[in-house]
Amino acid sequence: MSLELNATLRGDKGKGASRRLRHANTLPAIVYGGGKDAVSITLQQKDIQHKLPDEGFYSQVLSLNVEGKAEDVLIRDIQHHPYKMEVMHMDFIRVDAKKVVHIFSQLHFIGEDVSPGIKSEDGVVNHVVTEVELECLPKNIPDFIEVDLSEMHVGDVVHLSDLKLPKGVEVLALKQGEEHDTAVVGMHVRKVTAEVEDGAPEAPEAPESETSEESGDDK
Repeated sequence: MSLELNATLRGDKGKGASRRLRHANTLPAIVYGGGKDAVSITLQQKDIQHKLPDEGFYSQVLSLNVEGKAEDVLIRDIQHHPYKMEVMHMDFIRVDAKKVVHIFSQLHFIGEDVSPGIKSEDGVVNHVVTEVELECLPKNIPDFIEVDLSEMHVGDVVHLSDLKLPKGVEVLALKQGEEHDTAVVGMHVRKVTAEVEDGAPEAPEAPESETSEESGDDK
C-alpha cells in the first residue's frame, strides 16, 4: 500500500509567493516527468512533517492526490530550512508501473555486536556508505537493504556485489562494470594510542622554606 499525500494546484509563482505560502504553514512543490507538463502544487507543512520520520517516504512510490486526481510519484528532492524544522520546497517525479526507476535505498547494518571481529578481535566497523542506488520496477522498491555483519572478522570487507537484494532489484553501479564494485563496510583493528610511561621527566620538588626556622628564632 503506497503512502498518500494531498496537494492543491498553485497558480502564483516566484519568491514572494513561496514566502507567503510558508507563512501560511504550507510549502511549494513541483511534479514533473512521465511525458506530461510540470505542475506547480502546494502541500501542507504539517502533512509533510508527519511523514518525514517514515523511512519509506523517501524511496517508496507515493500516491499524490492533486485536487481529486491521483498520480504515482517518487520524491526527487527535498529542500530543508537551514535551521528550522521546516521543508522549503519539494520535487516529485511521476512514475510508470511498467518502467524501471532509479532510487536510493538506505542500508540497515545488523549483527555488528555479535560479530567475531567485535567480540574477540578488538575490531572497529567502518561504514563506507549508508545508502545505495538501485534500479527496479516501482513495485519492487525495497524499504531498505539489510547488511548482516554477524560473521565479519577484522580485515573483512563487504562490497556492493555482496549485498543480498530482493528479486528484481539491481545495484546501478554494478551495471557499469566490476571496477564500480566499491566497498560498503569494512572492519579493521582498533587503533590504540600508547601512553608515555617511561622516560617522562619528573616534576621538580618544591624548594623547602628557608625562612620558616629563622622566623621562629626571631620571635
